[in-house]
Amino acid sequence: MKSTGRRRKASARRRSIRPEFVTLAALLVVASVVAGSLALTRSDSAEPIASTGAQHGSRSGSDSKGASGRSDQEPEWDGKVRVIGDGSTSYTGPQKGRLKPEPLKPGEKPPQFVVFSWDGALEGSDQLFSHYRQLAKQYNAHMTFFLTGIYLLPKEKKHLYDPPKYPRGAAAIDYPTEHHIRTTLEQLRKAYEDGHEIGTHFNGHFCGPKGGGDWSVEEWKQEIDQFFSLVEKWKTNTGFTDIPPLPFDIRKEVVGGRAPCLEGQPNLLKAAKDYNWRYDASSPGDFQIWPTKKNGIWDFPLQMLPYENGKYQGLSMDFNFLYNQSDGDTKGDPAKYPQWEEETVNTYMAGFNRVYYGSRAPLFIGNHFEQWNGGIYMKAVDRVVQNVCTKKDVKCVSFKELADWLDVQKPENLQRLRSLDPAQSPDWSTVIK
Repeated sequence: MKSTGRRRKASARRRSIRPEFVTLAALLVVASVVAGSLALTRSDSAEPIASTGAQHGSRSGSDSKGASGRSDQEPEWDGKVRVIGDGSTSYTGPQKGRLKPEPLKPGEKPPQFVVFSWDGALEGSDQLFSHYRQLAKQYNAHMTFFLTGIYLLPKEKKHLYDPPKYPRGAAAIDYPTEHHIRTTLEQLRKAYEDGHEIGTHFNGHFCGPKGGGDWSVEEWKQEIDQFFSLVEKWKTNTGFTDIPPLPFDIRKEVVGGRAPCLEGQPNLLKAAKDYNWRYDASSPGDFQIWPTKKNGIWDFPLQMLPYENGKYQGLSMDFNFLYNQSDGDTKGDPAKYPQWEEETVNTYMAGFNRVYYGSRAPLFIGNHFEQWNGGIYMKAVDRVVQNVCTKKDVKCVSFKELADWLDVQKPENLQRLRSLDPAQSPDWSTVIK
């Protein structure tokens, strides 16, 4: 186990399905796995401590407006860096290098969008955050990095986090070392400068009873507010004086996230509306169809991909492969690593090819910075990035860039795209008008 002690995830049991297009209700069962080496680590002994400003409703350290703490418009950029709050964050103007969204022309085939996203976004000792930044740069890709708020909070300051339904300081994951806070801050800065998106994976990673699935709308807001506070006050909380501000206003940068274990989306969506979020990536699974909105917010689910040569449909996340291949054991039989890596690559590529030569629905792949089963899931993603991001018409983008693109399309064109079977390659002149 790594020193960070990160533990995840809800997983879809593989299920035999008919090969034709079917509904989600006939497809998906989500199982939360917490056993053996995957047991959660909770710090339930934390003593209650007086409020320190990291509470629901606290807006200190930000000049965003309105009840949500977010303004509806970007401030006019005058070319000057605007430091925010205690100097933990700043506004440095519109992000550079973002995809320019353009509406499809009549009869035009849509691009094949692929989104690689990462839950937790910690630069641990394995340096996977920096690895994927470099890989993305090499293959002209953008990705979404979902930051966990307590990854910027020292363990000795854990009392500053007050989670819903749990004692102050409790968390289902380990707090980071000071070294890892420093390296994570460096990667967050560089990722933003490279054009990647910073989203949220919230804070304590609570699943199951008393986790996100049991949280009210107000409790989700409490969790969201504390995420913002932890990012806005890392200088105060760490005492680091030798690190420059992050080059973004976190309340403007974050426009979506993924809930731990994919739990609690209905109330999370209601809470997200008050923050003007544009998408959510917490759906537990869906077929590869063009996205739609839930509660006015783009729904970007993990997807069911052809697994074991189409025998099953497996969730497009590394934890699902771990669950099916080694029954959740992070150190399964090394003799099977090559086979499992090939199965993972083949599943991702089968999902890609189904839509690339078919409906062109976006492909969503969600992963963790983990070396499970000898790092085969990281190696699989490396191979998929190298393969798909170089193909004609493929755009490897962030969720934010995809939302930008969807927002400028004609609603009637999107409706026709959503009617397509994933493997269906239509006459595009009848779909895009």
